[in-house]
Amino acid sequence: MTSAIPPTLATPADTTPPATSTTIVVGPAVIARPSAGCANGGGTPGETMVVESTATSTGRYLEALPSVYDGATPLPLVIDLHGYEETIEVHRLLSNMVATGQLHGFVVVVPQIDDIVPRWDATIGSTDVGFITSVLDRVEASRCIDQARVDVAGMSNGAFMTSVVACQLSDRIAAAAPVAGIRDPDGCTFDRAVPVIAFHGTADTFVAYTGGLGASVAHLPTDNGGTLGTSAVTSSGPSIEDIAAAWAHRNGCASTPPVETAVAADVELLNFGCHAGADVQLYRIAGGGHAWPGSQFSRSIETIVGRTTMDIDANELIWAFFVAHPLSTTR
Repeated sequence: MTSAIPPTLATPADTTPPATSTTIVVGPAVIARPSAGCANGGGTPGETMVVESTATSTGRYLEALPSVYDGATPLPLVIDLHGYEETIEVHRLLSNMVATGQLHGFVVVVPQIDDIVPRWDATIGSTDVGFITSVLDRVEASRCIDQARVDVAGMSNGAFMTSVVACQLSDRIAAAAPVAGIRDPDGCTFDRAVPVIAFHGTADTFVAYTGGLGASVAHLPTDNGGTLGTSAVTSSGPSIEDIAAAWAHRNGCASTPPVETAVAADVELLNFGCHAGADVQLYRIAGGGHAWPGSQFSRSIETIVGRTTMDIDANELIWAFFVAHPLSTTR
């Protein structure tokens, strides 16, 4: 449920060199759906911090437009959601999705609500979902976005929220990538199957692979200066594999055990029996912690989050999955 980044790591230097070139990846032949922002050509390449307010929430979001953005050609959009206690500034280092967007030519938006302890209310119908929806509405209205390629990714509590947003906005979100926290939200219904690629370590002490929340969540801060305490720790609840299976079931996939394939010495890919366009994939990292695979920043804080595998690059796998799963009205 968490990322547990201490205040001393709130604004470290990025340990990953910036991307210096752009590689455009072409996916399935789907007609682009230009957003309203394509009519006005708004925005120029670069990063902007934008203040966002709704009737119930105030916050901000980082908008990163890649160098290929010209205001007229619709580009894919990835909404990147932070974990518990993470700020935008920390999460961008952890996920490094902004640099990946520059490399592959997609827009990245990283939102955050003004809470004392940054976190998401990851429930269907929450005001936080309304905030993210408002951010999406504003970006699509002001920037040239391909509405057939709007995706969401997130870490930990942000992965919880990724699951919720994919459920509630299934008519707008093409695919989802929850890292260290795929959920099966109460009240989740789909207008269409939402493809999912998930990652989770078997030694995660925050969001337990076998189900429930691990001992590390007890130390997470609350708005009043305290901590969540041991009452937040629980071993109840479905395992990560059971949650992925539930998502596959909702997507209309076959009720059979997933096919397991070794992709690295410590990583296995679980592929659930899904029809084309409704895929559910889970990367199981043996001995992996509450981590973002392939992230140098995640690796630098292993004393907090546990081991980070560098044998796979989650960002490249996520982007390839997003490219292969555009929004289609035929699903």
